[in-house]
Amino acid sequence: MSADTPCPIGAHVPVTGGLATGGLKYAAKIGAEAIQVFVSNPRGWAQAAGKQAEDAKLREQRDIPVYVHSPYLINPGSPTPETLTQSVEAVRFALRRGGEIGALGVVMHTGSAVSQSYGAAMRQIHEHFLPLLEELDDDAPDLLLEPMAGQGAMLCASVDQLGPYFDALEHHPKVGVCLDTCHVFSAGHDLTAEDGVAKTLQALVDTVGAGRLKLIHANDSKDACGSAKDRHENIGGGQIGEQPFADLLHHPAAAGVPFIIETPGRSPDPHKADNDTHKRLRAS
Repeated sequence: MSADTPCPIGAHVPVTGGLATGGLKYAAKIGAEAIQVFVSNPRGWAQAAGKQAEDAKLREQRDIPVYVHSPYLINPGSPTPETLTQSVEAVRFALRRGGEIGALGVVMHTGSAVSQSYGAAMRQIHEHFLPLLEELDDDAPDLLLEPMAGQGAMLCASVDQLGPYFDALEHHPKVGVCLDTCHVFSAGHDLTAEDGVAKTLQALVDTVGAGRLKLIHANDSKDACGSAKDRHENIGGGQIGEQPFADLLHHPAAAGVPFIIETPGRSPDPHKADNDTHKRLRAS
């Protein structure tokens, strides 16, 4: 991909009325060029059956890249056997549904060791999640690891901590990264510092290699750098501000990588405003 390929600007969209009907309608309202959706209850284990007509409509449209966010309950590092089993099945389901709707990637939070050792958690990720990747064909969505803000016993927060995670998954070609700006800022990467964005992206490339960054969750942060708090804010209204997003939009390591907002707002208006801000920064 060329270093000057523009980043599509989009959002996580509600799908009331159908994955395609509802999701694409909301995308049109806010001017989204890429979308992220849930394909099941984000706070439960139930696996909802899709509707073939909606799946086909979303799969067959070519203008808007689609991504899936897996449920929040998933924890690859859980010491509880039932939670681990349900997490594996939930990721398998999200990858299957992602393929059915033509998604390019499925985002998975990297999880927490909770009460077990870090080493034990990483061993079970190798044992239980590498086989999921081996099941995928070339046309299947990528599994996109999303580092967290650093609270608790999180397995991955700063970008260098993606190294052991990639090792556990044997650097499988279907593994990518979803970088959440709020998370990495809260984990201690000061995106507002001089060359802060460039240093963060270089650290990412040094850790996992070029081309592994597949998606950016472009969210401002209510809290300061290093806070370990995951509280999103609208673009320019938080502690990150506008300039780091402009730096991201024009950095070669992020060329062509879609920006997805997950910012506050219960109506299209604030999300359209955030997308408009990103488009202005992209054009500057």
